Amino acid sequence: MTNPLADKIKSLIKANGPISVTDYFSLCLADPQHGYYRTREPFGRAGDFTTAPEISQLFGEMIGIFLVHAWQQHGCPEPAIIAEIGPGRGTMMSDMLRVIRRLAPDLYQSGSVHLVETSERLQKVQAETLADHEGKIHWHASFETLPAGFLLLAANELFDAIPIRQFVHTTQGFRERMVGLDAGGELTFAAGVAGIDPSFLPSPAQSLGEGTIFEIAPARDAVMAALCERLRAGGGTAIIIDYGHLATGYGDTLQAVREHRYDPPLANPGRADLTSHVDFEQLAHRAEMEGVQVNGLAYQGDFLIGLGLLERAAALGRGKDTLMQEGIRSAVERLAGSGSGKMGELFKVLAVSSPEVTLAPFQKKAQ
Repeated sequence: MTNPLADKIKSLIKANGPISVTDYFSLCLADPQHGYYRTREPFGRAGDFTTAPEISQLFGEMIGIFLVHAWQQHGCPEPAIIAEIGPGRGTMMSDMLRVIRRLAPDLYQSGSVHLVETSERLQKVQAETLADHEGKIHWHASFETLPAGFLLLAANELFDAIPIRQFVHTTQGFRERMVGLDAGGELTFAAGVAGIDPSFLPSPAQSLGEGTIFEIAPARDAVMAALCERLRAGGGTAIIIDYGHLATGYGDTLQAVREHRYDPPLANPGRADLTSHVDFEQLAHRAEMEGVQVNGLAYQGDFLIGLGLLERAAALGRGKDTLMQEGIRSAVERLAGSGSGKMGELFKVLAVSSPEVTLAPFQKKAQ
């Protein structure tokens, strides 16, 4: 079976030499003709992966509760901008708005809802999902065009899809990891010539084995900086949820997922979702550098349970049949549990605010 994007990438490499992992990552996801997000329906059982909001309404409801709490802690400013970057099918926003309308009718009435979405196809799906809120929903192709003012922002599985750079440890030190062609003309990883400033490394390189990978993500850093700048200008709170690690370290986290299974990253460009783990320590560090408060950084499971996930699940299951109750129990376990196939520890939650506020379930104000 031919793969037009693989052919295009191979032609590029033949003409100009190996390309960086960043460029490969960008082409796989965003090539205008053949990029994954341009051509695929990635979400749900029929797609390639399932996001937390698609598992259960409980997830979006908890995020809605958190944003209402943040709004109250900020002093209930009106009007507020309720925004999501990368809203998928609109499921999470739908669940958030249901809770916001019930718990904080003033916030719902005076607020406006803004979705940052580049795909026209997904915008149509979101419009259907959010039909109950007609007239309140606005779409933006870019975060920069959000209106000014107090902002409550959610971003679930956004940063993992922003391209990274990789460096591989060689006998000459760290060199940028590239995608080239092997003797048979197939895509393969290779070391390039560009190095990395040792001050970026989490620990000295001398003790590391050859082939050790280090990842940095300047594009993620830039998005985080823009987000923080926006919070500083108009006030507000942002919540970022993604899979990743709490501390900067070494390791190759570039991964492809196709039909709910892992796929070699170079095997099916454009036909598999390409992502990598998010370095939450670096995102929190960027927020601090930008003068924005880091409310806290937590495992998704601890965060959801701290917000009342178990109590809400019990209320949802009350009076329902055994099958429905079992479904709710299973969803809670998947969202908040630990171990294979569960999101509770793999996924992390970062909340940032400006000006400073104390937000549950985080224990304290960050210094």
